[in-house]
Amino acid sequence: MTLPRIRQLVFASRDAADIERLREVLDLGPGFVDPDVRMFGLTNGVFALGNQFLEVVVPVEEKTAAGRFLDRNQGLGGYMAIFQTDNLHRVRAHADANGLRRVWDIDAEDISASHLHPADIGAAIVSIDEARPAASWRWGGPDWQSSARPGAIVQLDIVAVDSESLATRWAGVLGVTAQDTGHGIWDLSLAADRIRVVPGDRDYLSTYTLTHPDPEACLARAKAAGLRVQGSSFQFAGVQVSLLPD
Repeated sequence: MTLPRIRQLVFASRDAADIERLREVLDLGPGFVDPDVRMFGLTNGVFALGNQFLEVVVPVEEKTAAGRFLDRNQGLGGYMAIFQTDNLHRVRAHADANGLRRVWDIDAEDISASHLHPADIGAAIVSIDEARPAASWRWGGPDWQSSARPGAIVQLDIVAVDSESLATRWAGVLGVTAQDTGHGIWDLSLAADRIRVVPGDRDYLSTYTLTHPDPEACLARAKAAGLRVQGSSFQFAGVQVSLLPD
């Protein structure tokens, strides 16, 4: 497995029914409810797409980070992006040296991770995780391989007031180069996926691009579920989900 890469993207919602709604629209396998997210005042569902993951988190307590995010952003944008690295020591050293606060750290036998403060890194919580072994993924649950469905996360789009500054911060954490493609748009090429940062009037995760065996069926289910469908994408929990054939 070549790193760094996008390993998991997260939606936030006030509606617990959105967990099952995402599963139905994308025809995903059974989700994993992580009991550890209760420490953050949340419930969730994590779904395996190939060997990557989509997650929906829902606040179940008052005064949670996810609840504040939903209030502040008024439902616009993705909640969190989780990347996999093979050198978390470098990431932590870089973050500490550049004033990017670590708001949560874990060092377990099978995984180490650090969450970076969204006010510092920009747009959302960014988690950098080092899994042991690299093909494993604690957050997907103990049996995620058996419930995985074909597909992949291939691109994350971010809108930023200062696209160059945000792209540079994210690139520094991930250990890649931010490439200026013109008109204020910056590309970060990862091992098997990419990040695109475009200028806008606020900072947020705008689009998750996925490959799927049957995008048309997904779009039909999204429309039947009352989600807004436009072209090859649908809106879900404040994020545009764009679908490409697998």
